[in-house]
Amino acid sequence: MQAADTPSPSRPADPAQARREVLPEAATTQERDLAYMDLALDQARAALALDEVPIGTVIVAGGAVIGRGHNRTRTRRDPTAHAELIAISEAARTLGAQRLVGASVYTTVEPCFMCAGALSHARVERVVWAVRDPKFGGCASLGSVLSDPRMNHRAEIAEGVRAGEARALLQEFFRSKR
Repeated sequence: MQAADTPSPSRPADPAQARREVLPEAATTQERDLAYMDLALDQARAALALDEVPIGTVIVAGGAVIGRGHNRTRTRRDPTAHAELIAISEAARTLGAQRLVGASVYTTVEPCFMCAGALSHARVERVVWAVRDPKFGGCASLGSVLSDPRMNHRAEIAEGVRAGEARALLQEFFRSKR
């Protein structure tokens, strides 16, 4: 059963609901990064509660959250049900657009190659993550999908926002599996 604030695949997200999570325009980039990463961490905690790898993502445009997601690969039995892809789909439905031009993405773990490719195709402006993924990271650890000069679209990237909290969630999850 879906949470009340989670749109169904057939019903677009409520833009009015997204607008409730608007930060004051006077907020600095650092303040916005911290606040939106907190929302991504909330999504990661939701994944952890479902026994999913605790990765969460929120997408922001025009100062409002337009998409959110957390890993659901296990519950959906779908290797593509990554937090970033779920959030991208919701954001596209919210905007009624294929591209997310001007959007910023906040995710608790560096996107993999699949997710980085989707973010590039969506034409997001900025991607912020908490911790690197040394085994699958496609943005800095193992590749540079979002910043490679050969790509026709490049996104600004930032990392390390709320890294301690994100790392602790991952460690808690993987410790429980041993």
